[in-house]
Amino acid sequence: MAVANSIAYAGDADPHHRLDLYLPEGADQPPLVIWIHGGAWQYGTRADPPQGLVESGYAVASIDFRPAGTAAFPAQIHDIKAAIRFLRARAGEYGHDAHRIAVWGASSGGHLAALAGTTGGNPRLEGNLGEHGGAGSRVQAVIDFFGPTDLLTILGQSTPHGLSVRVPALQRLLGGSPDEPAVLELARLASPVHHVDGDSPPLLILHGVQDNQVPVNQSIELDQAYRRHGRDSQLVFIPGAGHADPVYFEPACMAQVTTFLDRVLKHG
Repeated sequence: MAVANSIAYAGDADPHHRLDLYLPEGADQPPLVIWIHGGAWQYGTRADPPQGLVESGYAVASIDFRPAGTAAFPAQIHDIKAAIRFLRARAGEYGHDAHRIAVWGASSGGHLAALAGTTGGNPRLEGNLGEHGGAGSRVQAVIDFFGPTDLLTILGQSTPHGLSVRVPALQRLLGGSPDEPAVLELARLASPVHHVDGDSPPLLILHGVQDNQVPVNQSIELDQAYRRHGRDSQLVFIPGAGHADPVYFEPACMAQVTTFLDRVLKHG
């Protein structure tokens, strides 16, 4: 496996605008999977992404982005789209395929992956970071591990514990609670459910039945939105799993990921 560390993707010196790229040895233009870490839009780093896909012939890029405590939404999705455009434009240099790109994230990273996937080319969320504005931010597949999908409904679905985590996280992200009138439109803009259309890319969702931080209803909402538009969606419930349970990265769940990616990127 070849690794390129701390690549600047936005053409600036911001330390949050960095990515690491892992390439499988001997692969000719492998599909690319962009990993978006979780952490309530505030915490976490690109360090230690799931690398098992590299052994299955996929390139993996792990990206950092501006945390909500530093910059409010839509800064996070602007950063992710800048990274997608950079990786597409520089595919010839690094050796991955520019036309077979998936985004994958967990928790808040799952939210951002789903939002990136459902808003390719949306001018309100594209941003103008970096030097590759013409490269395009559309992706060919999305994997969402237990991410929020509708910020307008999540609080009403949440357990008391979920509210204790989600309310401050959303206030940092949006500059207020999504149930405040002044924040409603921004919360809608930040919700993947409200962007699904007839062009949305294939989607795989994994969500634990015992998740007490992100309600399983959030994944059901996104899956149903896909189905209403006749799009390719697969929702897998993980019995007994809580939020960020280690089981998600054990062989059974990772096999779901590899099977999905093989179908939509390698053989689709």
